[in-house]
Amino acid sequence: MRDLVAAFNGRLPDAVGTAGLLAWLDEFSDTHWNFRGRLGGAERDRVRVDLDPAHAAAALTAAEGLGLTDSIEPPHAGYDHLLILGGLAPACLQRTEYAARLAATRRIGAVTALGSLRPLSPPERQVQGVGAAETEADALAAGVRAAFDRHVPVLVAPPRDPAAPRANTADTYEHWAAVAQPRPEQRILIVTSPIYVPFQHCDAIRILALRYRCGIDTVGFDPARATTPQPPGAAAPDRYLQEIRSAIRAARALHTAATGTRA
Repeated sequence: MRDLVAAFNGRLPDAVGTAGLLAWLDEFSDTHWNFRGRLGGAERDRVRVDLDPAHAAAALTAAEGLGLTDSIEPPHAGYDHLLILGGLAPACLQRTEYAARLAATRRIGAVTALGSLRPLSPPERQVQGVGAAETEADALAAGVRAAFDRHVPVLVAPPRDPAAPRANTADTYEHWAAVAQPRPEQRILIVTSPIYVPFQHCDAIRILALRYRCGIDTVGFDPARATTPQPPGAAAPDRYLQEIRSAIRAARALHTAATGTRA
């Protein structure tokens, strides 16, 4: 992170503590990497920014070092709950396929897909395998039908903010927890895409682990093994910078919640 900030002519502050450092990084990333914000909060697949070679190289190096590029195996042999997060249509198919592969090799209890009623864009509706899907939840439903030999419910979350166009990751966690009521001794495995693991893991700790005292592991699928190919730009440097910012903001929210809980 220090090297990435330096590539954008910044310098991490000294002796400001964790809260101060995360606040500084939040402001810095808003200035330099908030490409979605500059377009009014556009969906991830609508944003494309061409970086100069030096910035692109720094972004890719940082993404690898910060864990946004790797697919790792879950560390435990069994989980009480497996949660499949929704996203863009290709990701809905990729994640359900990977989750089914994990469920076949581990002791898995309840499996649930978490999505929203976000309308699919025209390119998403053309993805092979989503059928007549019109929303993210529809794409998830298509994915679980194709990947699993058992019924997997798709839980559709409303946005907590009535002004928001759709539910975000935190909203889906909140909605699922209200239904499932996880217990402290339970382990939860979350399946997403590698690029989103840091921020979605922080949100899961904040919303599920801190409140319900359960164990959380978050893993991303391996794009090289996915039947559905990655869409253009999915691993572009600008996309990594945007999700590094997402990770900073999620870490800041987690730190605030954790210190508040201790107090």
